[in-house]
Amino acid sequence: MSKPEIKPIPIKIHPRLTSGRFNNVRIGMVVLTQLAFFGMPWLQWNGRQAVHFNLAEHHFLIFGISLWPQDFIYLAALLVVSALGLFLWTTLAGRLWCGYSCPQTVYTQIMIWIERAIQGDHNARRKLDASPMSVGKFAKKGATQAIMAAFSLWTGLTFVGYFTPMRELATLQMGPWDLFWTLFYGGFTWLMAGVLREKVCLHMCPYARFQGSMFDDHTLVISYDAKRGEPRGKTQAKSDAQTKGCIDCGICVQVCPTGIDIRNGLQYECIGCAACIDACDQVMDKLKSPRGLIRYTSAEALQGKPAKSGPSFHRPRIVIYSCLLAGIITLSTTALVLKKPFKVDVLRDRASLVEQSDDGLLQNRYSLRVINTTEQAQRYVVTVEGLPGIRMEKPGQVIEVDPAQTETVPVRVQVEPESAPRGSHRIHFVIRSLNDDVSIREKSSFIGE
Repeated sequence: MSKPEIKPIPIKIHPRLTSGRFNNVRIGMVVLTQLAFFGMPWLQWNGRQAVHFNLAEHHFLIFGISLWPQDFIYLAALLVVSALGLFLWTTLAGRLWCGYSCPQTVYTQIMIWIERAIQGDHNARRKLDASPMSVGKFAKKGATQAIMAAFSLWTGLTFVGYFTPMRELATLQMGPWDLFWTLFYGGFTWLMAGVLREKVCLHMCPYARFQGSMFDDHTLVISYDAKRGEPRGKTQAKSDAQTKGCIDCGICVQVCPTGIDIRNGLQYECIGCAACIDACDQVMDKLKSPRGLIRYTSAEALQGKPAKSGPSFHRPRIVIYSCLLAGIITLSTTALVLKKPFKVDVLRDRASLVEQSDDGLLQNRYSLRVINTTEQAQRYVVTVEGLPGIRMEKPGQVIEVDPAQTETVPVRVQVEPESAPRGSHRIHFVIRSLNDDVSIREKSSFIGE
């Protein structure tokens, strides 16, 4: 028995450029995602950066929505929604995220465009790789890497711009940590998209390993119609059959960014970019044969089973994912809309539990931390309740807080000695906004004597 032929693995894959409807979608997603990524740090909202994650002050600003550590429940909800959304789309139509929106796919495509602009098409790049080192080769390779590095540094600077004001970074007003993260993120962009490329998808991405568990017979995946395509051969081009099969031109392999042959069936290496569909459709157009030899379809359809009327959204897992998504999005949106326009933290001074004022009243000291989460300056008044005759040392004191800022104010609470016997007593601070008449009650304790 002869041993199966082992084909050598190419050191670097140079995918052939293709065109078509799915390629247009990929280009559109590259443009859309990069306009959003590079553009948002420059947007201004009420005189401040529209999207700014201020880690030093634990304060996130997102288009006028001010979020603090107490609001991290919304971040958790966003992560859950993202995961469920990914599961839902994968179950419905395979690896749409990988093929069109994944940063690895997007930046790899940009790096390939840079490479192609300087070194030529896929054949020219292969010949250049195989040729001995020369001045021309060194110049082309050097220029390619220089532009890739410059683009990568730009992405690194933009990424840091979400955490440090972008207009400061643009004037090179950056600290050592800003410089470190710019170089770190830029370096990894160059490494992942400029050097490793498809190897990240083939060997490093965990999603490729478990995405198959979310597929079923109704999932739309990129598939080769073996019933129509086999047997392969050049005779298919000369056939009189109205629907010609595979002529074994190999163009589907040439355009694949991961170098696989989709005709061998569903493979975990397939990122669902649909480049093979565009390429095969062009060949079918030349042969004047219907498109669809390679297409988005389901295993059930390939088996020749009758298609159900309408899209198959009534599968149990689709219903579960959709209900969970709708529920979390509804609850999160409702909570965000009803969120109070300010927050209050009450800290009792533990260094001085109880004091006696000059007029014989018992008093405790507190620090009120008032967080204004709105885009307008706010004025607040504080009262206290919970014990007979309890009052603030300065009744009617007004606290003013600038937009999206925090103000910590020391206050003293007083009460008659007979109203606060020895021990801890539950009290409440009532903080009312004078701008919109919204109140917050925060519990605390008063130590008696």
